[in-house]
Amino acid sequence: MDEFRKALGMFATGVTIVTARAANGSLVGLTANSFNSVSLDPPLVLWSLARGAASMVALSTGSHYAINILAADQKALAERFATKDVDRWSDVAFDQGIGGAPLLKGAAATFECFNRSRYDEGDHVIFVGEVERCMHAPGASPLLFHGGRFYTEHPL
Repeated sequence: MDEFRKALGMFATGVTIVTARAANGSLVGLTANSFNSVSLDPPLVLWSLARGAASMVALSTGSHYAINILAADQKALAERFATKDVDRWSDVAFDQGIGGAPLLKGAAATFECFNRSRYDEGDHVIFVGEVERCMHAPGASPLLFHGGRFYTEHPL
């Protein structure tokens, strides 16, 4: 298991925060790097969440969520939304997206998704979202994660 985790860490990924509004109106958000495109037509993306995550009920039963791709200057936000038992939303600037999902200001890109389907696999649930609206910030530098550390891109 330890070698598997370390080997996976050699795959550099972008960093996202998945956000939603729960049925009771509370805000939900978590850091995830398990994001990928699935299809251009229709526009589909996927990400996965551990079965035991506190936000599982809100994200699996809600109709919409947003995937916010973080910019290089949002490292502190990525760390906060990956920490348990903190007020993740304190002083976080966002706009309201489709279905109430928060769209984080300053993100490199956002995908507003309809919660299309879910697949139980191993210790995670794979979420497939149908993108209803997206935007990106031209020229934004992304926040990257590799080998347990944060980076930003540098052209070769």
